[in-house]
Amino acid sequence: MTFLYCFIKLFILISLEFRYHNNHEIEQYLRQINASNPDITHLYSIGQSVRGQQLWVLALGLSPHRHTVGTPEFKYVANMHGNEVLGRVLLLQLIDDLVRGYRNNETWSLQLLNSTRIHILPSMNPDGFDDAGTHCQYSQGRFNQNGIDLNRNFPDAFAGLRRQSRAVIGWLRTESFVLSANLHGGALVASYPYDNSNGGSELVGGASITPDDDVFVHLAKVYSHNHGSMHQGDSCNDNALFLDGITNGYQWYPLSGGMQDYNYVWAQCLELTLEVSCCKFPPVRELPALWTENKRALRAYIQQVHLGVKGRVFDASGAPVQNAVVEVKGRRNMCPFRTDQYGEYYRLLLPGNYTFTVNTHTLRDTVTSSGRALVIAVTLS
Repeated sequence: MTFLYCFIKLFILISLEFRYHNNHEIEQYLRQINASNPDITHLYSIGQSVRGQQLWVLALGLSPHRHTVGTPEFKYVANMHGNEVLGRVLLLQLIDDLVRGYRNNETWSLQLLNSTRIHILPSMNPDGFDDAGTHCQYSQGRFNQNGIDLNRNFPDAFAGLRRQSRAVIGWLRTESFVLSANLHGGALVASYPYDNSNGGSELVGGASITPDDDVFVHLAKVYSHNHGSMHQGDSCNDNALFLDGITNGYQWYPLSGGMQDYNYVWAQCLELTLEVSCCKFPPVRELPALWTENKRALRAYIQQVHLGVKGRVFDASGAPVQNAVVEVKGRRNMCPFRTDQYGEYYRLLLPGNYTFTVNTHTLRDTVTSSGRALVIAVTLS
């Protein structure tokens, strides 16, 4: 048995060399990782691409198969645009890094996997990857098989769009994600919501500002300042200057139907768009250095899922209350943050003084005839 285990581990390490693995190889790798680490990994599919390729997700944590009360859900998504490919490599390396670190009892990995359930989707657009050209900036493969840009295909709070990326939207309804990032290429910057605006009160100084702008700026800086060069703000030499290596999405360029806005507005999951390479399809020889540049940032960003306040709401009988509205004074979200089926809520917040209002008397609350509003003062340090 020991010999077999060592053989499997050796095979996995050899198979994950620095190169661009095709979709079948990625599936094989994920299956091998899952088979040899069933206690901390769970492999599942959130659906299929237009061509019928599975959209594989690997969950990692102490309870990888299901949610544990008090443990926040985190996700990384890559290759949304099929010709932006570095994210695939980075997320496979991150999986290897997490598992290797856990097996070697490295503190950073033990802390993350003992306290967080991490979901990794290496390719959201495997069909596009199959068609992708290798040009640094201009090549085919961005869209899916139906010619759709998946980052323009989500319902948009500002534009009233009703297009849907069904697999991912269904995923967001299944899991109560707290924090997320999607990895792109073609620039070097951490972009945060909003990506769109209708010219209302959210438009401030050319940026479209969310009620949680301070948190988003912090999250973006965590990634950029832990990255090897992103924080310098001008690494691509294309005259695009980003102070601290971050930008408000709308201020950079407006877009409708984006995934990060959808995550934040409708799924109460704070998401960044991470542009992780100046070249959309970097040469293979550069992959080890690009992993080194991103490794610490990828780790540090996951840790941010533990910012702020988490808790549960119960009724008088001690039963958890689902769909209770949990609001923070001064942060009026388009769609209020609500408790999940376990009565849980998570609010990512920076140190400071906050007033919470928890209201169980909502349109969706049909269990009781009268609700309760509870006001709580919280200090974070």
